[in-house]
Amino acid sequence: MKTKGTKKHKVNIVTLGCSKNLVDSEILFTQLKGNGISTTHEAENDDSNIVVINTCGFIDNAKQESIDTILRYTEAKEAGQIDKVYVTGCLSHRYKDELAPEIPLVDAWFGTNELPRLLKTLKADYKKELVGERLLTTPSHYAYLKIAEGCDRPCSFCAIPLMRGKHVSQPMDELVLSAKNLAAKGTKELILIAQDLTYYGLDIYKKRNLSELLAKLSDIEGIEWIRLQYAYPAGFPKDILDIMKERSNICNYLDMPLQHGSSEMLKIMRRGIDREKTEALINTIRDKVPNIAIRTTMIAGHPGETEGHFEEMYRFVEKMKFERLGIFQYSHEDDTHSFKMPDDIPSEIKQERTDIIMELQQDISAKINKSKIGNTYKVLFDRKESGYFIGRTEHDSPEVDNEVLLSADQYVRLGDFANVKIKHTEEFDLYGNLV
Repeated sequence: MKTKGTKKHKVNIVTLGCSKNLVDSEILFTQLKGNGISTTHEAENDDSNIVVINTCGFIDNAKQESIDTILRYTEAKEAGQIDKVYVTGCLSHRYKDELAPEIPLVDAWFGTNELPRLLKTLKADYKKELVGERLLTTPSHYAYLKIAEGCDRPCSFCAIPLMRGKHVSQPMDELVLSAKNLAAKGTKELILIAQDLTYYGLDIYKKRNLSELLAKLSDIEGIEWIRLQYAYPAGFPKDILDIMKERSNICNYLDMPLQHGSSEMLKIMRRGIDREKTEALINTIRDKVPNIAIRTTMIAGHPGETEGHFEEMYRFVEKMKFERLGIFQYSHEDDTHSFKMPDDIPSEIKQERTDIIMELQQDISAKINKSKIGNTYKVLFDRKESGYFIGRTEHDSPEVDNEVLLSADQYVRLGDFANVKIKHTEEFDLYGNLV
């Protein structure tokens, strides 16, 4: 049993879910440190007496992981190993009224926009002078830059607006300040994130303003890569492609979740675009930026998806040959538009369709990777493990995309770039030698 009150409080922040949650945790981390409070992030040898769990509520599996994590820490509290458990993030924002009576050992629940209240509970003041400052939980050479919060899109399956609210762009000067501070501390890669990057600026500048933001970020000394994640296809601002082509430090990479390849399913999903327009957009992007890698995601088993619709998605993926692709099983989220429809696709069929698409993508990726043998790429090295230095090309985001492996007898410094000639490949990995 811990003896309470014999030492200062120490906070451990546990982050679940996406990179947007990670940024929120980093801001909390920075504020607590700025208040002189001892704080760690996902400490392995944890001697903290307070735990803050930043939850995800996106789909069923994520919600279950969040609940399991909460239960694990409340059990630790009951055993006297910690004193306080606080829960924040998407799951807490959406379900705190239902969860609080079920898990009474949680000391307090906070929504996604309640950072000041959470800080006050932790006996910290929100320090405005720390806006633009951020302590990273990622390796220092790359950082996520969240340029907007929330979403105005009406997608039938998505509960994000219920948890994150309407789209709110971050002022450009604050983003540039934050990026400059990160660069001064050694960050070389900025990964721009939002629920929808392409909406940036509509609320505060009355126009889609992502291209201007990109230009300003591109001018910052020390930033060698800028990567775009989560661009919505409907209404895509094509001036982004011009700035991408013009600036060498904007990666030829675009994450654009398309969700399906059937026009009928895209209509049911309320995506605001059909297959024909989607294909035309992808072709335009590839024509304007010939060396681009497009990452997308699909959903299998949305209500109403027939075998014919799935076959259309398969043929779409087969035809477009996306450089990177992931697929989710549909999750029936209450209060979404799709929740009004019966969740009529059995889980085993969802799984089967997911597996079929990933088998197809594995073959596509293997062929694309094989075509890279003999080519030399600029690689940013992230970590060392299992006898290899492991890095990424401009075509790859951390954790979700392909990796370049370099045998450890060829020394590189982590966080540095190096030129690597590819000697052989696998479905999702490339192996090479230093040039």
